Amino acid sequence: MDDNSKIMDLAYEAGAILLENGAEISRVDETMRRIAGHYGVDDESFFVLSNGIMATAKGFARTKFIPIKGASLDKVVAVNQLSREVAEGKCDLGQLESRLKAIRAMRPKPAWEQISASALGSAAFCIIFGGSFADSLVAFVAGLLLWIYMLFVGYRHLSRIAGTITGGLLATVLCGLMYKLGLGTHLSNMIIGAIIPLIPGVPFTNGIRDMAHEDYIAGITRLLDALLTFFCISMGVALAFMLDATFSGTMEHLEALTAAPETAGMFVQLLAAYVGTVAFAVLFGVPRKYYLDSGLCGMLGWLLYLILVNHSDMSVANVVFFATVLVTFTAMVLAIVRKCPITVYLICGIFPLVPGAGIFWTTYNVVSEQLSAALHTGITALKVTVAIAFGIILVAELNGKNRIGRLLSRGR
Repeated sequence: MDDNSKIMDLAYEAGAILLENGAEISRVDETMRRIAGHYGVDDESFFVLSNGIMATAKGFARTKFIPIKGASLDKVVAVNQLSREVAEGKCDLGQLESRLKAIRAMRPKPAWEQISASALGSAAFCIIFGGSFADSLVAFVAGLLLWIYMLFVGYRHLSRIAGTITGGLLATVLCGLMYKLGLGTHLSNMIIGAIIPLIPGVPFTNGIRDMAHEDYIAGITRLLDALLTFFCISMGVALAFMLDATFSGTMEHLEALTAAPETAGMFVQLLAAYVGTVAFAVLFGVPRKYYLDSGLCGMLGWLLYLILVNHSDMSVANVVFFATVLVTFTAMVLAIVRKCPITVYLICGIFPLVPGAGIFWTTYNVVSEQLSAALHTGITALKVTVAIAFGIILVAELNGKNRIGRLLSRGR
């Protein structure tokens, strides 16, 4: 193999690792070009899609299908750092090859850590959506059992569609059974918290960012993937309610979403947002040294959300828009200061704002044949989704050509 082919192979491998583990398209393309260009391959051509890379250069051509998987952001961070070292001349081809092999071989977070994160995340988000401490305890148990199922059954032995549907079914059934046993007071809050670990944060956020970078094909593909996952979660929840109605003879009546007074205080809400965001940092494979930063990003967004909801007349969509702008700006500043991909902070930090409750209520209203209510909750969830998209895109436009990074550099 000549040097050009080896360089392109290594650049291709770096891009493949990024794409497989949750990086946005622009980062994959930039990293491959940075590596190839540093080692002297200037006539390369890369074309990156959401599930494949095509690369050509003199005497080299390669294409590979890369299936959409979950996120392992520690590998994204590792490849990003490695590409920086390459650009600084700190890594020869042999070192690059061995480092890429080591990154690919990195193991995921231990099962106990993921299961604990799912349980804590479910409990925290149950509180965020208005649940009591008793409700959050039920969500904790359901989230714990859900992730045990997903790790050892859903992700190993089922397709992603079947795994997500059955995961949503299991979480809803578990909450329903504990509710019937007298545990918890608001079934809707319990279920919303329990299904949160299934929400597709990576394709949802990266799809929006790809659209902002004018990678429309990849952006649409990832957003469709997120939409499919939302639909599968909804199917699982709907199946649980239909099975319950079949065996009990009546549809379970749910009260409108209410906030428990004991968890409605600002301190409890912000603590829950912080813990919930850190929990998803674990599930998305964020390196441990960034856990606390990620929690701060999510907490600040939720703080602004609560302030605007309680002290302004804005619609929910407008509130979410401004909170998203703050989360995205905070994520961008943290990424620059900490020299890591913005994805690490943005995907986790945006989670408290994702319309999980809207998805649940739309599903429930459809199953219970309250179609006008389903239309209302569905449109509201869509508005919130659009608000998140516009918030992320706005900050990306304001940061065109890395304006924020240059300002921070001058400040230091």
